[in-house]
Amino acid sequence: MSFQFLLRGYAAMALFTFGCLGFAHATPATMTLTGDAAPPIGHYEFCKENPKECAYAGGDAGPAILTEDRWKTILKINYTINTTIKPMTDMELYGVEEKWAIATTAGDCEDYALRKRKELIDAGFSVSDLLMTVVLQPNGEGHAVLTVRTDRGDFILDNMRNKVKLWSDTEYTFLKRQSADDPARWVKIQDGRAVAVGSLR
Repeated sequence: MSFQFLLRGYAAMALFTFGCLGFAHATPATMTLTGDAAPPIGHYEFCKENPKECAYAGGDAGPAILTEDRWKTILKINYTINTTIKPMTDMELYGVEEKWAIATTAGDCEDYALRKRKELIDAGFSVSDLLMTVVLQPNGEGHAVLTVRTDRGDFILDNMRNKVKLWSDTEYTFLKRQSADDPARWVKIQDGRAVAVGSLR
């Protein structure tokens, strides 16, 4: 099956899904934030090594207006990164337990998310709407995803799936994410669907 064929299929899905985004959800489409949180150690070290990626960008620009073209861009970037980056652990790549980096050819969950963030910034999205986020999987393991903040809710770009879902439609427990005001700061998420304690270090 050709890559172009898959992209055409994705474009059709994008049109169908975009048309359905107006329906109400039982849980909030936008995350509830409850105050400052300590950044994951991996992100703190990433910011020290890549200060431009974490520089203050002028504050919160407000949620992105989710047009049909922007929705297609989100889906395309999520799909392309998921299918072109090879999954590998930090130990395999760098010989350390935890290292956050923008994936080029291989990486783990946060590396996928950082690459998607970079490509969406290059596509014209505001830094304040592209937020690295730490969650717990149902098995209790930590995981990192990218939250795209929009006027239709907070959507999750995940290396474990090609489908882009509202945060409240995922199976994860949400712990914390980057602040929309300052990419070097993190904030706690109140996930009313479940109670869990933990973080991705």
